[in-house]
Amino acid sequence: MLSKVISAAYLMLWISSCAAAEDPYMTRALQLMSETPLIDGHNDLPWQLRMQFNNELNKVDLNTLDTTHTNIPKIKEGRLGAQFWSAYVPCESQYKDAVRQTLEQIDVVHRMCQKYPETFMFATSSHDIMTAFSMNKTASLIGVEGGHSLDSSLGTLRLMYQLGVRYLTLTHSCNTPWADNWLVDTGADPSEHNGLSAFGKQLIAEMNRLGMLIDLAHVTQAVMHQVLDMSAAPVIFSHSSAYSVCPHKRNVPDDVLRRVNETRGIVMVNFYNDYVTCSKTANLSDVADHFDHIKKVGGAGIVGFGGDYDGVGRLPEGLEDVSKVPKVVAELLRRGWSDVDVKAALGNNLLRVLSNTEGVRDGLRDKSPDDVPIPYDEVKNTCRTSYGYQTLNTGAVHSLSTLGLLLTLALHAVIT
Repeated sequence: MLSKVISAAYLMLWISSCAAAEDPYMTRALQLMSETPLIDGHNDLPWQLRMQFNNELNKVDLNTLDTTHTNIPKIKEGRLGAQFWSAYVPCESQYKDAVRQTLEQIDVVHRMCQKYPETFMFATSSHDIMTAFSMNKTASLIGVEGGHSLDSSLGTLRLMYQLGVRYLTLTHSCNTPWADNWLVDTGADPSEHNGLSAFGKQLIAEMNRLGMLIDLAHVTQAVMHQVLDMSAAPVIFSHSSAYSVCPHKRNVPDDVLRRVNETRGIVMVNFYNDYVTCSKTANLSDVADHFDHIKKVGGAGIVGFGGDYDGVGRLPEGLEDVSKVPKVVAELLRRGWSDVDVKAALGNNLLRVLSNTEGVRDGLRDKSPDDVPIPYDEVKNTCRTSYGYQTLNTGAVHSLSTLGLLLTLALHAVIT
């Protein structure tokens, strides 16, 4: 009996030693995450708040919510330093109430920060992110997911920037009147603009002037290259992975990865199984493969995290919610990533991109806002009025009418 007890004790010690052999990677991961903020590029919790609670925050407690990938305890356990919360509304809202719904999603992020000030700090800049990190709070930024949310209006773009929006995903899964979406590359949607229209290029320039990040997740490869050609600021892919690892059109091909490196942008790896393995299942190692590939092709300076939590239905084994993200960091260390490279992926790359974009904005401070609207024929539909577009024609008609009236009065005076 004693020998069995001793054998069992040795077995437990062996198991413990094996666990300890792995533990240093997680210990180091958590240490690095205490020094550099984990910045995630895309989380759809705001959409879950709409779908589950119609944005009635008084009916939900984020400390106890258990029907989402994201809640406050999971955020704390996952060491989430900063989050771009997605202000997303479906493509079905295009030409209807997309702007209203998007404003409501922006509003719910603001209210979430106000309701839980001990956890969240609303942020709009690279400086804000580091301030929140020093206070042990999650910096909360906003990204609008889909150009249809603008209703093709530069004025709407500017107002959303004033409300705190710091990136715009140019399309979601539908074309806008000025840009083609990723489904064009699959053949499911027709190309309407061969990438960007003339107005789409105006919008890119205005985003540079504002200091708003340009998000190329969800666009065609043609749009990727056109934006990389013309943008003065680096671009982001807020939640996309590597096409060579999983050939899904939502992912980023190698030639674009190299161009992102040349322009000092960032690709933030998506955890959705369909984009990780091009199948219904995936695991932690599969996700790390994308980090490795992007680093190999474009360098450690372009890699980031863009989990897409609460926006997808299938997540890798071991990465079921936001609390699990440190496992990815530990896996990268296990694969030989240096501390410097891990810190770059955690947040330093995104901080650089955002800071450089702010620098471009500051350099364009003397440039006037672009107030040339999209041609009416490009947005004409039954739900849209044409006020303003008819001003010149109406004025011309009014002038002719006035001239006619004066001539009539003059003729009447001569006759009488």
